[in-house]
Amino acid sequence: MFSKACEYGIRATIFIAVNSLENRRVSPKEIAKEIDSPEAFTAKILQALARNHVVNSIKGAHGGFEIDIVNIKKIKLSDIVVAIDGDQIYESCGIGLHVCNDDSPCPMHQKFKSIRAELKHMLESTSLEELATDIELGKALLKR
Repeated sequence: MFSKACEYGIRATIFIAVNSLENRRVSPKEIAKEIDSPEAFTAKILQALARNHVVNSIKGAHGGFEIDIVNIKKIKLSDIVVAIDGDQIYESCGIGLHVCNDDSPCPMHQKFKSIRAELKHMLESTSLEELATDIELGKALLKR
């Protein structure tokens, strides 16, 4: 459903949020290790997240990535997905046709339309704070 970059982006953002709640910045190397992603690929993902104001990139000896506590409450899962994959997940055809809409539907259009609507609702209503808190409380894991 999500691209590999988006999956890593979600995991990286949650990891950064958990550490930000503890007043810790994390390095790209630390993030890559924690989310099991190649460092160079992780760096590109982090650049996209910073460019879209999902995470803050701090330069220098004590630099790294962080998220303001206030933003952890405001950022929705949809912000991360759009920063990495764009909004195509809400509009693309379920079987990959270039033209698929209510006027020219694919065989799965109506069923997939409702799934996309549910997905959009979930992404737009799930906060980063909720996900980070689940990690902190041991209700969820980022790594097995």
